[in-house]
Amino acid sequence: MFKLKNTNGQVQHQKLINNGGQKQMFALSQIPNILTVLRIILILPFAYAVYQSHYLNALVIFFIAGLSDGVDGFLARQFNWKSRFGAIADPLADKLLLTTAYVMLMWTGQLPLWLLLLILGRDLFIVLGALLYHYFVSHYEIKPSILGKACTLIQIVYVLTLIISLAGWPMPEWAIEYGLYLVAVITFVSGLHYLIVWAYKAYRYKQIVE
Repeated sequence: MFKLKNTNGQVQHQKLINNGGQKQMFALSQIPNILTVLRIILILPFAYAVYQSHYLNALVIFFIAGLSDGVDGFLARQFNWKSRFGAIADPLADKLLLTTAYVMLMWTGQLPLWLLLLILGRDLFIVLGALLYHYFVSHYEIKPSILGKACTLIQIVYVLTLIISLAGWPMPEWAIEYGLYLVAVITFVSGLHYLIVWAYKAYRYKQIVE
């Protein structure tokens, strides 16, 4: 009888340990989401730093945000700490930070208005196009194409190049001058590519339905 009670006590103790472990694992699994929220919070001080022409501060904030993006992505993949919130908020945080960078650099006279309008127009076109396709043609998930990924990468590299130059560090003038046109070209081409892909998918879907 004594042994039975002792066994029951051990079972209860093990349950407490398991419950504690599950809570700890759940807390750890939220680290990617916390880093994503941190990246969103950093957008405001980054924008303020650019507005005040504190480009070194802006560069440090941008670097921290980029580092947090890499870390939360690694943790999510390595330990399968994925969530619906992370799937939505993570790319949104990246897009908000990058868009803020272009908006503030245009606002402070470092970038032309037409480039900002091209970038915003492309992003708006992709979102509206995906919604129209989803509601009037068929279900469609926005998945970045190779051109889309290249576009984002080039936009990020150019922002970093420009801020580094504004911070007073040496940077080739051709990188600033021709980089701007490279961003414009890849932005336009990637937007056009999405249009072609959606049009082709819609055409193929109608053929199958009919």
